[in-house]
Amino acid sequence: MSTKHVMPSDEELTAFIDGEVSAEEAARIEALVEADEAVADRLEFLARASLHYKEAFAPLLDAAPQAKLEAMLSAIPAAQPASASAFVTRRGFLGALAASVVAGIAVDRTVIGLSARFSGKDENSEWRAVVAEYISLYTPETLAGPVPPADVQAAQLARLDGSLGLQLSPEQIAVQDIDFKRAQILQYDGKPLAQIAYLDPKTGPMALCIVASDVGPKAPDIEGRKGMNVVYWSSATHAFMLIGHASVDRMTEIADAVRSKISV
Repeated sequence: MSTKHVMPSDEELTAFIDGEVSAEEAARIEALVEADEAVADRLEFLARASLHYKEAFAPLLDAAPQAKLEAMLSAIPAAQPASASAFVTRRGFLGALAASVVAGIAVDRTVIGLSARFSGKDENSEWRAVVAEYISLYTPETLAGPVPPADVQAAQLARLDGSLGLQLSPEQIAVQDIDFKRAQILQYDGKPLAQIAYLDPKTGPMALCIVASDVGPKAPDIEGRKGMNVVYWSSATHAFMLIGHASVDRMTEIADAVRSKISV
């Protein structure tokens, strides 16, 4: 039976992008790209990604159940040349990530780098789509643990000021009845993206994300992404989105409270 139009796996396409396939396999994938628009689209998407897997997943892998992961990974056929053994390839981290998901470990994608542009349509939609994609991976266990003390919160928020010019205090980003969990800088298209993560005891993970923006002030609007509700707006210098599983009314209420306290 012909396999001409069978969609290659993401691992196969990633290996092709990284130049880790044989000439015969490369020719096969190139033919599929020419013949099948879906394959071409998927390859383009993966080619645009520049996730720093080693740095992003190091804390996750350190905390993973090592024996279980090794047992799972040992069952994956090795397809790397000997010269690749000296370093961890992207495919290696994809395998580890897959095993982690199977083991029930939530992944925090700390560096996001999709080739989009922070202007016009992209700023108002694509970056929110990317945020929704990784927030959808969060579970309450992802954000488990005690609420950081005020001095730790302040130190984390200070990093946002250095990267995005956000002078925020714990009091400004506090949400009633919802626990602050962490503030960190991610990366989108080579530009800083601030994430302030919360855990709502009733509805689960929630996040306030912020990027620099020059599109000007924009009143709050609402949309749904990945089964979550999003309230988004812009100031003169930044674009904001609040995303979570709470109802539209609750998300709007929280967004209004945050907006009233943040002036950037």
